[in-house]
Amino acid sequence: MGARGRARVCAQVHRRSIQTRDQLHRLRDDALSDIRAPGDVSHTQHPIALILIAIVLITSGCSPVKEDQHRVTLDTGLGSITGLRRNGVMQFLGIRYAKAPVGDLRFMPPVAAGGWAGTLDATTYGNWCPQQGGLADAIGTADRPMSEDCLVLNVVTPAQDGEARPVLLWIHGGGHQEGSANDYDGSRLAAQGDVVVVTINYRLGLLGYAGLSSLGEQYAGAESNGYRDQILALEWVRDHIADYGGDPGNVTIFGESAGGHSVLAMLASPSADGLYHKAIAHSPGDIAIPSEDKVPALAEALGVSRDALGATLRDLPVGKLLELRELGMTAGTIDGVVVTRSKNEAIVGRGMSGVPLIAGSNRDEGTLFSVLVPESLHAAMTTGAADMVTGGVDAERYLAAMTSAHPEDASARFEQIWADAFLAVSLSAAQRATAAGPGGWLYRFDMESTVPFLGSRLGATHAAEITFTFNTVGDDSLLNLYDGDDPDVRRLAEQWSNTIIAFARTGTPNGAGLPEWPRYSADDRRTLVLDTTCRIEPNLQRERLDLWEAVGITP
Repeated sequence: MGARGRARVCAQVHRRSIQTRDQLHRLRDDALSDIRAPGDVSHTQHPIALILIAIVLITSGCSPVKEDQHRVTLDTGLGSITGLRRNGVMQFLGIRYAKAPVGDLRFMPPVAAGGWAGTLDATTYGNWCPQQGGLADAIGTADRPMSEDCLVLNVVTPAQDGEARPVLLWIHGGGHQEGSANDYDGSRLAAQGDVVVVTINYRLGLLGYAGLSSLGEQYAGAESNGYRDQILALEWVRDHIADYGGDPGNVTIFGESAGGHSVLAMLASPSADGLYHKAIAHSPGDIAIPSEDKVPALAEALGVSRDALGATLRDLPVGKLLELRELGMTAGTIDGVVVTRSKNEAIVGRGMSGVPLIAGSNRDEGTLFSVLVPESLHAAMTTGAADMVTGGVDAERYLAAMTSAHPEDASARFEQIWADAFLAVSLSAAQRATAAGPGGWLYRFDMESTVPFLGSRLGATHAAEITFTFNTVGDDSLLNLYDGDDPDVRRLAEQWSNTIIAFARTGTPNGAGLPEWPRYSADDRRTLVLDTTCRIEPNLQRERLDLWEAVGITP
């Protein structure tokens, strides 16, 4: 999608006023009307889609079309490529890093795309990977074309001048089901820090995370094909980013929610070792439990034999695969081929050969979930969050303790479980990275939202920090949670984004305007709190840790 296309999307969304209370409630009601039985979130556009709508709206930047843009052509090892020079950087969009995973390549590991003949036009975004729900359903797909031929990446660089700049590779979130690299503009980060920013697409839903390994060697690791895509994108960066002014020996992977989950998956995937050198996991899910065999359920749903399932799935229309995603997905798990161990085991096992890691979560992660998901469905969504807190072991004692702590307020209980989930994963990763040697740093994002959402101020909710990471709080977006004219907001965005850049450049997050940030350890548990006044707090999680310890949880 070009700049005019992106502007059309913004205009369309604003015309429909999707940010108003009534229309978002109608979207929620439409999604819930598909649920087959109370509490049943399978075989449906289940409530997480509503959260994904909000996350995409919160994070999608829609800047006005710039009239000073012009085309620029580079010669690269893969061929000549034309992009756009605007806003002080060069943008090369929709570069294919893998062949279209269609036909016999569906459910298979990705295959590198190679070079091209002539000059590649990289002035418009590539396809979205197939998905349903979220923003695609909210505003339509005319300006967001979807295709399985979606394994593309975008490169933003200040210059191609022989310099080797740090590279930041962003992995988008969306529950491993939705989202796109096209929603994130790295232009300001690239210009601000003299760094190269790469954003990538990867296969989603059943196409990227199908529980098919039991069908035989051909399908081994199919549960992590989306992660395989990310690894191939990292290989593309290793081999070709120097052509765009980037340093293949200094690559930082970063991502939020499912993107942070993916960052931890890269730590636990031996085939990714050496392709990145620092890591940042924002509000990540955990890599702790084994993949599930989804073959019996899929075969039954399609009415075919086990032996016929593979061929049947290869021939199904994409729309049918999207309908089957909840039945056949097993994302963010240990498949034994690509992701070979838990993130804790990986960090400890790699020792000093591992990488420096920043991890963190937001103080009020759960408020976005409780606003969008009816209380009748909280129990169904709570199980997965509780598993993140407990590391996949029996969560019964933890859930009982949460009921005791919030006996009269189910919403508060629901929100706290989600906050615990992202905190537990982040804390355990940072703590082990410090103990292993490379270093781990823990943050908590506390800045209160300054703009209401659905009539509520959500505090420091899930995904709220992303516009601070990219320093885009002053830009137009489909749904702002922060006033870009607020000096406190602008100051934190500048300081936090500069800290991300400093970490990418040096491997330590200090010297960029925030208080001196020590490594996180079990000795004093010093955490960076990001707020109107940033500070370092020891033992910030003492209350949560005491409760977890009382029910046998050791993060």
